[in-house]
Amino acid sequence: MSVWNTFIWLIYPYICLTIFVLGHIGRYRYDKFGWTSRSSQMYESRILRWANPMFHFGILAVFMGHVMGLGIPQTWTDAVGISETTYHIMAVSVGAIAGFCTIAGLIGLLYRRRFTKAVLGATTKMDKVMYAMLGLVVVLGLINTVSGVATTYNYREGVSIWFRSIFYFNPQPELMVVAPLSFQLHGIFAILLFALWPFTRLVHVFTAPIGYIFRPYVLYRSRDDHEGSRARRRGWDKVDTIPRRR
Repeated sequence: MSVWNTFIWLIYPYICLTIFVLGHIGRYRYDKFGWTSRSSQMYESRILRWANPMFHFGILAVFMGHVMGLGIPQTWTDAVGISETTYHIMAVSVGAIAGFCTIAGLIGLLYRRRFTKAVLGATTKMDKVMYAMLGLVVVLGLINTVSGVATTYNYREGVSIWFRSIFYFNPQPELMVVAPLSFQLHGIFAILLFALWPFTRLVHVFTAPIGYIFRPYVLYRSRDDHEGSRARRRGWDKVDTIPRRR
């Protein structure tokens, strides 16, 4: 392999994953108050009401699809009776729907952020980089999914094995060298997104408010007198300081 292929498919992934891990540790230790999604709901909610759920549910489906496609070997699905043809049809159909929903939601969020003055004012430079990188990765992923209808390339015998080999510490970069260009670009920018992750609002993914579901209710009580309330203690009555005329 060339020096470029050796770097991009062997060294580059480990650099980005190291930044991903150490960056999160460092930010959690030194920037806990900045560990937030930087919600802008108070500025605008009409577009956010439909774009936010569409994007998040879409990206969740995309993530689960990647877990299935990259993390589970083809031999496992073959063993339970799921043929490659059946898997391919499911992956293309469900992946296309999830991808289009994600992009539609992302377009809504970007439109809102660009044309709502208050939201635009709260947008940082890193937000812009994050949105651009995220949009690029999603679009490239959707291209790969849609092109799967016409191509004969089986990414589960190439990209997936290379991906798992990184975590086995036995990388096989030669598998990515022969992958189609769209898969290579998707992999390069997706790995770069992981390196940027700790420095963006994406960190909120790892702080799902699970405890919110189980917390007790917050009770608000009025301080006005009401039936059943205890009488006020003496000495707390208002004192009339205005002198009266005799």
